[in-house]
Amino acid sequence: MLWKNDGFFLLELLLSLSAWFMMSMFFMPLLMELSHQSQQLVRDKKAVQFLFEELHANLTEDRTNSNYSIYHNGTEYKIYWIQSSDIGQKEVCVKVDKTAFLPKTEICKVPE
Repeated sequence: MLWKNDGFFLLELLLSLSAWFMMSMFFMPLLMELSHQSQQLVRDKKAVQFLFEELHANLTEDRTNSNYSIYHNGTEYKIYWIQSSDIGQKEVCVKVDKTAFLPKTEICKVPE
């Protein structure tokens, strides 16, 4: 051991840098996946909000069942009505197309 230690050895510096690099290589994919999941949750929440607003407008205002799109934060939400075959009623659907990182989302509900 050296009596006069004025700093780090090059080997110590390389070992500490490699440890930081290994930790960042482990946590980076986890952080990216967490970011994608939070974006998916925000997109799903907004789709449910648009679905609720459309159902509420249909019940209170007796609005005609029309198909249209809404753009929110660069995402297109397609709102459309379809004839449900199993119950014979119309149902409203909100669809968000697949992007590079996020899957397609489609939520449907029958007005009650």
